[in-house]
Amino acid sequence: MLAAQSFAIPPTGRIEFGAGAVTRLPAALQLVGHDRAFVVSDPGVRAAGILDRVLDILAEAGVQTCVFADVEPNPSVGTLASAAGPALEFGPAAVVPVGGGSSLDAAKGIALLAANGGDLAVLDYGSEPVHPAPPLVAVPTTAGTGAETNGFGVIADPAGRRKIYIGHASLTPRVAILDPELTVGLPAAGTAATGTDALVHGVESLASLGRNPVSEAYAHQAVTLVHRSLPAAVADGTDLEARARLLLGAHLAGLGLTLSGLGLVHGIAHAVTAYTGAAHGVALAAVLEPVLRFNAQGAALDSYAGIAFGLGVGDRGSSAERNADAAIDELRRVTEQVGSHTSLGALGCTEALLPDLARTAMADAVTGNNPRRPSVVELDQLLRAAL
Repeated sequence: MLAAQSFAIPPTGRIEFGAGAVTRLPAALQLVGHDRAFVVSDPGVRAAGILDRVLDILAEAGVQTCVFADVEPNPSVGTLASAAGPALEFGPAAVVPVGGGSSLDAAKGIALLAANGGDLAVLDYGSEPVHPAPPLVAVPTTAGTGAETNGFGVIADPAGRRKIYIGHASLTPRVAILDPELTVGLPAAGTAATGTDALVHGVESLASLGRNPVSEAYAHQAVTLVHRSLPAAVADGTDLEARARLLLGAHLAGLGLTLSGLGLVHGIAHAVTAYTGAAHGVALAAVLEPVLRFNAQGAALDSYAGIAFGLGVGDRGSSAERNADAAIDELRRVTEQVGSHTSLGALGCTEALLPDLARTAMADAVTGNNPRRPSVVELDQLLRAAL
């Protein structure tokens, strides 16, 4: 019952959406009070020419820049430490991530380090940094993570074989530049992986323990947009309408998960990427079906039944069980269609690795937000079903 619920909706950043929106970046920097930008990106974005396009726009507007473009997939603590020196030397500036979720997550960590003298202790999610981060203006070039919507990120800790969470209210980008033209150059495999991430964000948000009516509104629309646009964007990367719908869907999914949190699909996938280095979206696809079928036996049943209608496979005359099954079947079908569906074995996981994956997944913060808490035995069964 709504009258029995209590929740708070934190403010989100400004959205600049539309083809060519990247040209509004200098104005966005003025809005947050800066004419200097520490730009964070990765080699792929540089090679695609997107970084140079952004830098040219900033140069024409007289914005001073310093560039760190060495962010790797699943960025590590070591990478953030390497960027802290240049950021501190450059001095006060807005932080401008240009890239996918890895660049955005890395930029959040770099911003915290820049504000706190390079002290790696501020990357501990449980600690309060002495100084808030400088403002971020995010320029996502993939439609997937929704990292431009929130103030937290996920960083790899190779030594500990785990993912660590960083977070602070000051890390929520003050402005998000959502320009679908910047996503056109992403290859089909990358589009499929990042789009699968967005789809799973919507699905997990709708069933999570932390959901509320506002997060559900975001997530339902996100699932509909991503499901309908992802196959077209993968089939034809120049389809600007599909790219636009996918980008906006990913953003809405990010807004949803920021309010609701995620669940066990992400908890396991974080463990898989930590041990194998697999692409995040592909790791999600490997465990999606067994986790959803496990959850559908409990409190998530009605949520999954509702998702069926957003996926276009719901039947008003059918039971919740049949609609939930139809939704899970359709999610498997679409991930197979776009090529992101795989198995844990194909990602390099072995039977001997399963206890480590289970232990890491159980310790992940998002697992506690799953609608059904697995036992150790049940989690082992889930992992074996995905192997």
